[in-house]
Amino acid sequence: MRHDFDEIIDRRGTDSEKWNNYPPDVLPMWVADSDFKCPAPVIDALLNRVRHGVFGYCKDDLEKVEKASAHWMRTRFGWDVRSEWVVFSPGVGTVLSLVVNAFTNPGDYVVVTTPIYPPFSLAPAFNGRKPLSSPLRQGQSGWEFDFDDLETLFAEPRAKLLLLCNPHNPTGKAATEAELLRIGELCLRHGIVVLSDEVHCDYVFPGRKHIPFASLSPQLADISLTAINPSKTFNLADLRTAGVIAGNVVLRERYRTAVTNAKLGRSSLGLLAYEVAYTQCAWYVDELVLYIKANLEYAVDRINRKIPGIRADMPEATYLLWLDCRELGLPQRRLVEFFLQEAKTALNSGTSFGPEGAGFMRLNTACPRAVLEEGLARIERACRAAAAR
Repeated sequence: MRHDFDEIIDRRGTDSEKWNNYPPDVLPMWVADSDFKCPAPVIDALLNRVRHGVFGYCKDDLEKVEKASAHWMRTRFGWDVRSEWVVFSPGVGTVLSLVVNAFTNPGDYVVVTTPIYPPFSLAPAFNGRKPLSSPLRQGQSGWEFDFDDLETLFAEPRAKLLLLCNPHNPTGKAATEAELLRIGELCLRHGIVVLSDEVHCDYVFPGRKHIPFASLSPQLADISLTAINPSKTFNLADLRTAGVIAGNVVLRERYRTAVTNAKLGRSSLGLLAYEVAYTQCAWYVDELVLYIKANLEYAVDRINRKIPGIRADMPEATYLLWLDCRELGLPQRRLVEFFLQEAKTALNSGTSFGPEGAGFMRLNTACPRAVLEEGLARIERACRAAAAR
């Protein structure tokens, strides 16, 4: 099968958060869903289910989803997951809060590596815990963990949990085996539980590969939970699905209890899409990753050659570009206004990912090439006009 990723789909006037949050003259390139249709097998399966016409309570049998999760991790990443390790969850944002509450107490510390997807810091803060930030450093070879800083934070008596984002949002870092082992060694030494959010795992480009944290050793599997989600890969965010994988039965059942106590429901449509995506649509991902890689290469080249005041590095993973706009010399609020009012594009403000994001903006390249070209043309015109003033 083949998928047309160049197809432009008008999402305005639908229930799209991305496309209905700004005036019609602004091009949205922010929230991290894609502008691609789901793969045809998912659409066909959903249509057949909808034609049945009855949508009563969904049964508790999650065997197909559990097997689909294990199949995907085994065939794509060589991680021998057992289906009984998987706990279904309604979205990874929910997972963050559930894990914080299940594995820490009010007043405990939760470590995050910043800049970071906002819920990583908000989930601890909103639940009476304290997020501790360990900023990534920008080295010559890309973004790097500060292991000395991590160890200092892990040594805090009330530090209990690491929320690890790998691949990393927003920087696009894909952690190496050596880096993950070092993090794991520190966590083992200090008794830290790890939630590894791996929802961008399917978008890792040549030169790096995705390595599930828990796959590296039985010891790391014993202290960790792994969150996966077809939403980023297959554009299924609206169906509210995710899986949490935990080989340690104690961690798994503690997390399952948190899900049960929260009275979280599930949708038969979401479960169906999850299963079909992970069992029938590997071909879609193979094509998608090549398309995104080409989009990113095009964007990085154009930005660095033609757009004054902005720099971008090719990410190791994800479809997100972390734009360094510091040469524009604008305070963050004015920088956001510059993109909205002068470039007529909507990007994520870097400071929404933490104070380390000052001077940065996040751009989403998961769109048809023509849309990406239009967005970059708008940014280029605005930056050239600003440079000429």
